[in-house]
Amino acid sequence: MTIATRDQLIAALASNHTSVVIDKASLANAAAGQFFSLWTSAGVPGAGAAPTTAAVCTQALTGAISFTNQTAPASSYIAWLALANNTNSASTFEFHDRLAHMGGLSGTVTTAQGALSLVTTDPGADRRGDANYSGVRWWLEVYTALGATGVNATVNVTYNDDTTGNLAAVALGATPRAGRMYPLVSASAGKYIKGVNSVTLSATTGTAGNFGITATRPRTVVFCPLLNLATVADWAQLGLPEVYNDACLMGVAMCSTTTTGAWRGTGKIAHG
Repeated sequence: MTIATRDQLIAALASNHTSVVIDKASLANAAAGQFFSLWTSAGVPGAGAAPTTAAVCTQALTGAISFTNQTAPASSYIAWLALANNTNSASTFEFHDRLAHMGGLSGTVTTAQGALSLVTTDPGADRRGDANYSGVRWWLEVYTALGATGVNATVNVTYNDDTTGNLAAVALGATPRAGRMYPLVSASAGKYIKGVNSVTLSATTGTAGNFGITATRPRTVVFCPLLNLATVADWAQLGLPEVYNDACLMGVAMCSTTTTGAWRGTGKIAHG
């Protein structure tokens, strides 16, 4: 049955859980105060591939943190973590369920390109969360560095009420590097994005590179104030977020300097 009491949680932590190992190599050319995807970082889990056409992401993909799917009414929860950054202090590791992604967009194309919808590319209502899509975060994710000319990206979206519109221009600075994630934020109060219709660059960046659109659902966050000192977080600190069957769990780093740092740790996904 679903974990409903502290005793059931303690029992699951002791004998009914999936052990998680995180050992992700540092990505260079980061930017302090910015988000970087660890999807393509080498280590454990292995480096994920850059996507091409729009696709739902599952834990079967290389790059996802593996765990054991459960049979209803049993479920899974991130219940304990010990995580350290072995390179940088004041770093943050966010766990996201990578819902869907697409790639292959070019920095030298100045006409509309790319689309990703959680309606047509649907990971399922449980993984999406609230019916109004308020739990979903949207990103432009870079897989291969773009050119040295900074440009603006105009992103046209569909909102949860089926209206469409452009977001505030996203400034892609000079030479966006692999792993960089640019948040896409609703331009209309009270509306939430359920699909990206197109991305249009204001000019060529000078190099095609490779970038795409990614949709994720945040699950929990661990802050590591000192390098080489593991932060230990129990279920109460983590918020005991549910991990739905086939969720594509991945790490997103909020950088404190010009690299993501090497992330290492362990954890438990409790079942019950």
